[in-house]
Amino acid sequence: MSSFVDKLSAVSAKNNSFVCVGLDPDPDRFPAHLNGSDDAVFDFNRAIIEQTSDIVCAYKLNLAFYEVLGPRGLISMEKTLKLIPDNVIVIADAKRGDIGNTARMYAQALFEYYRFDGATVNPYLGRDGVQPFLDYQDKGVFVLCLTSNASARDIQDLTVNGQPLYLEIASAVQSWNTTGNAGLVVGATHAESLPGIRSKAPELPLLIPGIGAQGGDLASVMQTGLNQKGDGLLINSSRGIIHASSDPDFAEAARNAAIALRDEINALR
Repeated sequence: MSSFVDKLSAVSAKNNSFVCVGLDPDPDRFPAHLNGSDDAVFDFNRAIIEQTSDIVCAYKLNLAFYEVLGPRGLISMEKTLKLIPDNVIVIADAKRGDIGNTARMYAQALFEYYRFDGATVNPYLGRDGVQPFLDYQDKGVFVLCLTSNASARDIQDLTVNGQPLYLEIASAVQSWNTTGNAGLVVGATHAESLPGIRSKAPELPLLIPGIGAQGGDLASVMQTGLNQKGDGLLINSSRGIIHASSDPDFAEAARNAAIALRDEINALR
């Protein structure tokens, strides 16, 4: 078992939580009192982390929300990473995927420079685009399987070898998981497909976006997405938690939203 899975299990048990908070800050939705800050993104993230780190299992940072701000956004991201408690999982939502040598550089950047615990990866280039990430045996590698966006099925439902492409991906990732650090990204908006995915990858951890603003079906996720041990899920909510309010008490509102999601998940376990 990889140290990533061990760490995930430990923090999920300690905080009694499958909640993954997406730290995807949108300055247009910040409370007005942050407008004069020298680093509003970091100040916003710091307040969210201080209010939620004891009730989550993970944070997921979508790199686009930092890269859009140029170098200062990446500085804000680095400062944010240093603030997250060491026992909490931190995932880079980067969706990287490239030829092997380039993938190796992407993996090195995310895992060695930024020191993320895990990353999202695109499987379109096949195994040699994913393997450089898997080679970091203590890091979690979440491969896009069935994503939460509306047009995902235009491609991911195409028939390959007599079954939908997303099931082929699940089978492939299961076979690539030789060191126990692979996982899948499966959108909660497609929860009806979870039984088929679990049949191909019964124990892989699943990163589940699409709860909250995207309207994913949490009850169905909990009914069909758990592994045989009754865990193996990171259920992500971004806007629904971090932008629960744009008032000065936004961080307290985020805490309340995270607690509500955690309690709803736990009631369905």
